[in-house]
Amino acid sequence: MAEKDRKVIEIDDYRPSLDDKRRISLRPVCCAKNRDEIKQLEEQEDCFVIDFDPNDELDISNLSLSNDNVEVDLRVIAEKGQVACRDYPHPRHACAKFPFKKTPHGIHCKLCYCYVCDLVAPCEDWIGASSHCHAFDNESWNLKKKLRVEKLVTNNKMRTNVHVLSI
Repeated sequence: MAEKDRKVIEIDDYRPSLDDKRRISLRPVCCAKNRDEIKQLEEQEDCFVIDFDPNDELDISNLSLSNDNVEVDLRVIAEKGQVACRDYPHPRHACAKFPFKKTPHGIHCKLCYCYVCDLVAPCEDWIGASSHCHAFDNESWNLKKKLRVEKLVTNNKMRTNVHVLSI
């Protein structure tokens, strides 16, 4: 009776190699190349690969269609994200819209600020004797910036003392 209930189980030590595993495909992988294909694949497939960033929107205002320089090998037609020295406040010498070495220092964008005064450009000394529009990160301008801060601190202390005496 015990011999009739016995079953023979054969154990095979075969393990597929990495190449064998790569060849084995349960089913074809579908890939969406654009938004229209996503809609079609969502109806037909449970899982598929998206071969583009679905959150990207092409901003036509960033397209460059001018032919000023026909021999250019590379042309930027779009960009993603923000540029620190263009989209956020920045010192005039770091401006991306008006490069310091290629444009007159007196011009500035709406986000430029004076390197010395830390005020929105143009400051009171932007053009003139000291011409803060020429300021950039170097020893001479850093010294002027430091002296200006010390002067402001001294003036604030004097104002505080005046208020204390008048009370």
